[in-house]
Amino acid sequence: MSIGYAKRTRGLFDQNAKNPFQISRSKIELYTECPRCFWLDRVKGVPRPSGFPFNLNSAVDILLKKEFDLLRQSGTRHPLMVSHGIHAAPFSHKDLELWREVFKGIRHVHAPTNLLIFGAVDDIWVNEKGELHVVDYKATSKEGVVSLSADWQDSYRRQVEVYQWLLRSLGFSVSNKAYFVYANGIRDREGFDARLEFDVSILSHDGNTSWIEPTLHNIKQCLEQKEVPEMADNCDYCAYIEAVHGSLKGPDDNESMIPTLFT
Repeated sequence: MSIGYAKRTRGLFDQNAKNPFQISRSKIELYTECPRCFWLDRVKGVPRPSGFPFNLNSAVDILLKKEFDLLRQSGTRHPLMVSHGIHAAPFSHKDLELWREVFKGIRHVHAPTNLLIFGAVDDIWVNEKGELHVVDYKATSKEGVVSLSADWQDSYRRQVEVYQWLLRSLGFSVSNKAYFVYANGIRDREGFDARLEFDVSILSHDGNTSWIEPTLHNIKQCLEQKEVPEMADNCDYCAYIEAVHGSLKGPDDNESMIPTLFT
């Protein structure tokens, strides 16, 4: 019986290839989380199991883009920008829709590693100095005020920093300050009534892209490894696989009942 899982065979790293090897923003994040998972994905074609899509989050993204795009046409500020004291307006550019496409995005070849880095941005604003602000939309539903204080939100911060680095690589003047338009689903209503309401706020983050260059060099070294890298200490995926492999031993406790993934 098939379990419906297949290794990828296309788009894998080839050390002899001359063309730049594509690395998305999400794959940079995967390397940051666990070099072993990254290597298995990009070299061996064994990705992590896919998660379920967050369709409500996607709906919020689409509606926020429509809302800010209406103001982009007139070059005016959103009321949220005014209430948060942000002196910027939605940025207009002929390539904006391309930069938003998931498999296209903002693209730049990092010459020292021959890696083509790309990522799809949610939005870009421009301030009175002509500097660009990277903007990302987030949706959640939690009690209390939303913030960016949790450790797991480091991935959010890295996300906008990669976009800042990409835009600077294309020659744009980019502010260190990025913004998150955060929609928080309200829970304390009397009933559902077939509608979900949100409190929307804007959170700022002062980006630091100094980690990106050394990380790209480390990624290239990882791709060129012949042996599987060590797992990250906090990688639940690798820990699960090793626990399963260690538990399924043969009668003499020397031979596994399943072949290892890492040979």
